[in-house]
Amino acid sequence: MPSSRKAAISFIFFTLLIDVTGLGLIIPVMPRLIESLTGGNISQASQWGGFLTFAYAIMQFICAPLVGNLSDRFGRRPVLLLSLLGFGADYLFLSFAPTIGWLFVGRLIAGVTGASFTTASAYIADISTNEDRAKNFGMIGAAFGLGFIIGPVIGGLLGSFGPRIPFLVAAGLSLLNAAYGYFVLPESLPKESRRAFQWKRANPFGAFRFLRGHASLSGLVLALILIYIAAHAVQSNWTFFTVYKFGWAEKIIGISLGMFGVLIALVQAGLVRITSKKLGNEKSVYAGLLLYALGLLLFAFASSTWMMFAFMIPYCLGGIAGPALQSIISGQVPANEQGELQGALTSLMSGTSIIGPLVMTNLFAWFTRPSAAVKFAGAPFLLASLLMLVSSVLAYRTLHGRKQALQTA
Repeated sequence: MPSSRKAAISFIFFTLLIDVTGLGLIIPVMPRLIESLTGGNISQASQWGGFLTFAYAIMQFICAPLVGNLSDRFGRRPVLLLSLLGFGADYLFLSFAPTIGWLFVGRLIAGVTGASFTTASAYIADISTNEDRAKNFGMIGAAFGLGFIIGPVIGGLLGSFGPRIPFLVAAGLSLLNAAYGYFVLPESLPKESRRAFQWKRANPFGAFRFLRGHASLSGLVLALILIYIAAHAVQSNWTFFTVYKFGWAEKIIGISLGMFGVLIALVQAGLVRITSKKLGNEKSVYAGLLLYALGLLLFAFASSTWMMFAFMIPYCLGGIAGPALQSIISGQVPANEQGELQGALTSLMSGTSIIGPLVMTNLFAWFTRPSAAVKFAGAPFLLASLLMLVSSVLAYRTLHGRKQALQTA
């Protein structure tokens, strides 16, 4: 890879690292902040947490295709910087929120501007070759992992000074991130590779038409949808589950998320480089999805704190599936449609973020409510494990079928 490409990947890596660190800061204290604003218990707070994620997801579902198409028209750099500014405004709203309603305002703002990962994925696709695409997508996951080493640990410590302090720090990091990107982040999409903006393509319906127009992607996209839904068993429930089941405080929640970050970073920055060469993308997808399913099943029936930490290992090893799947999908689309592809995928991901948190947090609330006939806090993990298995079957049918079609041709 030329030195300029290596430098660009370094820029995007550190931009995302700062962004995810800000996100990780607020996770350990979110349940306590919701409880303080609503006066409810942890079970009720989990439902509010699901509704807040829903608010963010519905706005991103609507706006992600717009963001992706804008990046195809004007370049990745300005769109990415605006996304980072949006997150900074979101955290400021959250830090000063006097009522639960203001939390929703902040989440809506962040949903409109769109997650920086959308444009970052298009950026990585722009500067990657077929040989190093999976490895480069793994760097996004590595930034996510390292951010969750730094952010939750610091957030758990800062939370001891008050549930709003981590939000202020996260706002500062997001705005610092935007400033960093303004001065050092180069543009990845040259002007001659850009295309005209079209409103009919810059909406969720246009995104679905775009994906439907690439028939070879349909099975993989459906598998990806199930993966995203299943992931919310961890993303939306981890804090609520561990508080309910084991009585964890902010400090150990932060440590556990930091451990997630260590494992994710090791897998994404190290193991993916090996598996992409030794196994190839297709086998990496199958192996990763089966490991995800195993880890989630073990979480569902964990009975002590040490088990939660031990079972992170197979779950995080499942992370080899993501970069491989992204590499396969993005390799089917030309450069001037990568923004549209990533916007369409983000819109789908946001759609699952409408469904996933509501399903998983309400499933948790149903099985942990005082009047529940059967108490089973691990129900969301069990459902997610089954979804991962279904996703692996869909991926196999699609990739194996495509291979047979190529051999026949």
